[in-house]
Amino acid sequence: MNNRLLVIEDNEQNLYLMRFLLEKSGFEVVAAEDGATGVDLALRCDPLAILLDIQLPEKSGFVVAAELKQHGHLDRVPIIAVTSHAMVGDREMILAAGATGYIEKPINPETFVAEIKSYLSENPENTND
Repeated sequence: MNNRLLVIEDNEQNLYLMRFLLEKSGFEVVAAEDGATGVDLALRCDPLAILLDIQLPEKSGFVVAAELKQHGHLDRVPIIAVTSHAMVGDREMILAAGATGYIEKPINPETFVAEIKSYLSENPENTND
């Protein structure tokens, strides 16, 4: 069963925490530190879901989400924005760009994995119990 998650996050501390929590819960984590690498990895690694920061070097998460949605085989892959971008309208903008969901930073270590799993359970092809 595929349990691979792609995390596109440029902050080492945030990436470390997300990786720790997700791997502890049985997920395999593939990571990219910028948007271009993230798009490339998404096309090659067959992720169950993509966790996407909005503020990335070179390409913003808005651009990355829109690019990912242009690839038909990624259509059913949830893109979950995990970001400190909490200005009015940011949530709507990232959802309009193609994200499935939105989790604000700082993440809550006690609920983070459950939040990710809730997005996976919305797609019947994605199961990881």
